[in-house]
Amino acid sequence: MERALIVSSNNEFTELAELLLRIEGCCRTAAAASGNEARRLVKNETEPELVIINTPLPDEFGQELAEMIADSTSAGIILVCGSDVADDIADRVSDSGINVITKPVTRELLQRTIRLIIAARVRMAGVKKESSDIMSRIEEMRTINRAKTTLMKYLKFTEPQAHKYIEKQAMNNRQTRLETALKILAQYE
Repeated sequence: MERALIVSSNNEFTELAELLLRIEGCCRTAAAASGNEARRLVKNETEPELVIINTPLPDEFGQELAEMIADSTSAGIILVCGSDVADDIADRVSDSGINVITKPVTRELLQRTIRLIIAARVRMAGVKKESSDIMSRIEEMRTINRAKTTLMKYLKFTEPQAHKYIEKQAMNNRQTRLETALKILAQYE
């Protein structure tokens, strides 16, 4: 994890969170003492990967800020609030993927929650990459099928003939099937 944002008016909490983030390998940590300052940082800076909000903030409670960040970024969010309101807030923000932990916050609880979010983000990145790979393969198959259809239309090939032609051309020209398909489409379309 590279970028994190800590939003807290309590300096002790900010220092603890910065320490734990450094331990977990976070390179760049920004701190904000208010919701407005945090909003400016999120909009003007590089998107954070993790945001920790220690409520209440001087200018707002912090729930609205967490929801705004959840809507506009893919950051993992930890919302720290008093035990008297934690369950109610957790019910309201759980659909946004916001993690709510209660005060008083122990070092162990905060570190465990940070690790959990980092692990979830790593897993999500893997799924995202896999999804991207699948989408590119589907797009490649669509292009090859369009080339087959083009050969069938203009050269009166059957589907197996068109398939065999693309494979043979790719092999003879030392190209991928996609490159061959793109040449066919450029030639006939």
